[in-house]
Amino acid sequence: MSGPFSVSPFTLSARAQSLKPSATVAVTSRALELRRQGLDVISMSVGEPDFDTPPHIKAAAIRAIENGRTKYTPVSGIPELRGAISAKFARDNGLSYAPDAVTVTSGGKQALFNAFFALLNPGDEVLIPAPYWVSYPEMVALAGGVPVAVPTTPEGGFQLDPDELAARITPRTRMIVLNSPGNPTGAVFAPQRLRAIAELAQRHNLVIVSDEMYEHLVYGAQHVSIGTYAPEHTLTVNGASKAYAMTGWRLGYAGGPKAVIAAMNALQSQSTSNASSVSQYAALAALEEHEATARFIEEARSAYQERRDRLVAGLNALGLPTPTPQGAFYVLADTTAIHPDELEAARRILDVAQVAVVPGTDFAAPGQVRLSYATDLATIEEVLRRLGTLLGG
Repeated sequence: MSGPFSVSPFTLSARAQSLKPSATVAVTSRALELRRQGLDVISMSVGEPDFDTPPHIKAAAIRAIENGRTKYTPVSGIPELRGAISAKFARDNGLSYAPDAVTVTSGGKQALFNAFFALLNPGDEVLIPAPYWVSYPEMVALAGGVPVAVPTTPEGGFQLDPDELAARITPRTRMIVLNSPGNPTGAVFAPQRLRAIAELAQRHNLVIVSDEMYEHLVYGAQHVSIGTYAPEHTLTVNGASKAYAMTGWRLGYAGGPKAVIAAMNALQSQSTSNASSVSQYAALAALEEHEATARFIEEARSAYQERRDRLVAGLNALGLPTPTPQGAFYVLADTTAIHPDELEAARRILDVAQVAVVPGTDFAAPGQVRLSYATDLATIEEVLRRLGTLLGG
């Protein structure tokens, strides 16, 4: 066609074009295709609990619907929930955030997104321990920042070395992003390391964004909120997804300096407005009925630990070196015995063993793949059997 409409007016923005395509897309698409062909593909890639949302939380949501709690709420969240989050921060984390220093978002991801857009200017550098959750560097870049990876090692249990962090601080450094317990490593940063990182932030006047989504899923380790060491420098992000098995409810929250929270609320008012009203009342029940919630968390945590132990032992026995994570529900396995390239290793695991895993490419974890143990023991045993066959065992 020629004429005035021969060239599409829909030219993508530089921001949209800057987003990196996921290296996992090809593997995910291939897994779906194999399932369409009727093959029994086991997914070890999903980062969500296999447990159902606890009954008392679902009941609260149903009551909210029946009582007509289905209208707009304040952008920052209903006052009752912000009060409950404030109390939770004090009770569980030793953090003092008043209700008006708390914001409620559509998932933890939106809290992070709002924070980066509220705090970063073009060219600001953000230190991110690697391996990292794939969205951190992409969000930072979208907000105009420059992500700077700070390496950690399997041999060191993926613990962040404060000296490695300090070596990457420049006059343009603005922020440190922490995720402990971490995705994809399962690392829980030791209290003494967090204290040293807090001191670095104070000395260089840096912001700390602390993503603590997996705080309750720890095994033989101690979760400490870095905000207890540097409260004036820290924004703490959390949510209902992992601990309460509420991934689809999309309910996150953050606590921090009131001026920052106000800016995050202003951004949210121009994007999504409030988080789902029904999800807010469900989360309120999770926090207020904390004894019932604590029982659920402990049952889930105990199951995850048993699964972790079996998966780690099995992978190591197969010659796939895998550190024992202290938190979350992921392991990073060294798959160079299958193929030196993690993307090709993931493809072979899928095509031959019919197990879907996530290559470490987008996590900055070369030679490794991530497996989620948010699945039952019988499935884990079958995965290990299939991997053994792939490896000729």
